[in-house]
Amino acid sequence: MFAAPAGLADRCSACGLDFLALERGGRFVGVVTMLLALVLIITALGVDEWLRPPLWASLVFWGPVTVGSVIGALRFYKAMWVYHQYEESQQP
Repeated sequence: MFAAPAGLADRCSACGLDFLALERGGRFVGVVTMLLALVLIITALGVDEWLRPPLWASLVFWGPVTVGSVIGALRFYKAMWVYHQYEESQQP
């Protein structure tokens, strides 16, 4: 379903379904990313207050966590959006 970490493929390799026709842009991708950023910032501030790690440890930990979380959230959101659009297009 995905050709890049958070980018949809043009078509399904198994059935040939056109994903790009179903995606219709990502109007709410920014909202999803901003909400995730808010959660990550609040969590990072809480962990910093609780554990008081050195700056280098925070960077080493939160960098990959942030990248992985954003890619995972975008993949989930895009998959759900394509599923929703596919279901909507199949109704009579």
